[in-house]
Amino acid sequence: MEHLKLFDAEYRVMRLIWDNEPINSTELVRLCSDELGWKKSTTYTMLKRLSERGIVKNENTFVEALIKREQVQKFESETVLEKTFAGSLPSFITAFLSDKTLSKEEAEEIIKLIVEATK
Repeated sequence: MEHLKLFDAEYRVMRLIWDNEPINSTELVRLCSDELGWKKSTTYTMLKRLSERGIVKNENTFVEALIKREQVQKFESETVLEKTFAGSLPSFITAFLSDKTLSKEEAEEIIKLIVEATK
């Protein structure tokens, strides 16, 4: 699962890939320049690194993700939960909600998720 660990810069470029895939590498360079302020060489260095790690496929000038956004989000959230809250979901939720107010819709959605998870 450690292969799902993305560093901040990797995650930022992956968001662009996930949102636009399959994406031409030239278009990705333009997006990275516009959205992240990156130079062409930075984008291609990042693509090479992500490709070597098996996170993206860069073939015939088109880039596609080999891992899903949801896989990375699940890995990252589980890592935070374990590292910061000793795996305690109630402790995480308590800390997360300590200074927030949920809308009725958000609360209903969370309740629905909890009910589904306990089946």
